[in-house]
Amino acid sequence: MERFSAVIQKLALVLLLMGAVGMIVSMVLGFADVVGTKFFGWPVPGTLEVTESTMVLIVFGALAYTQSKRGHIRVEILYNYGSPRAKALMDAVTHLLAFIYFALLAWEGVSEAIYSWDIGEATMGTIRFPLFPARLLLCIGTILLLCQLLVDIVSDLGRMVRGDDATMGATTSHFQ
Repeated sequence: MERFSAVIQKLALVLLLMGAVGMIVSMVLGFADVVGTKFFGWPVPGTLEVTESTMVLIVFGALAYTQSKRGHIRVEILYNYGSPRAKALMDAVTHLLAFIYFALLAWEGVSEAIYSWDIGEATMGTIRFPLFPARLLLCIGTILLLCQLLVDIVSDLGRMVRGDDATMGATTSHFQ
């Protein structure tokens, strides 16, 4: 399981870095578009379409990495008062619910990506930009998150049985 977790973490980091590159591309294009429009009267064609697609990469590229670091926001009103077993149970239930939600998202995302590929779906802007890559990245990011959630569920259940405190990347609230 540790080997599987390490592979997921490396893939999540690659996807996160791809999202960072996508963010830089979006920022540069946005800047060039504003400067080009305001000062030269020439907007950069395709800025909106590229930015829309890179947003998917930015958001879904970061989900699995953030989950691997247990960095998602959580409300700790009752959590801090629980025993290590109770905390592990709450983590397991939360991760299971997240797994179900994102499994449904992945299932629908895969069918949308297949449909997008089949019809050759593209944007309607000045530059026809294919939408399949963004839909595929949504699926990849979601499936990678599902793998990380599965690792976390197994880890949470193990902590619950042993009665261990949260380990490995678990965070506590910094806003208490």
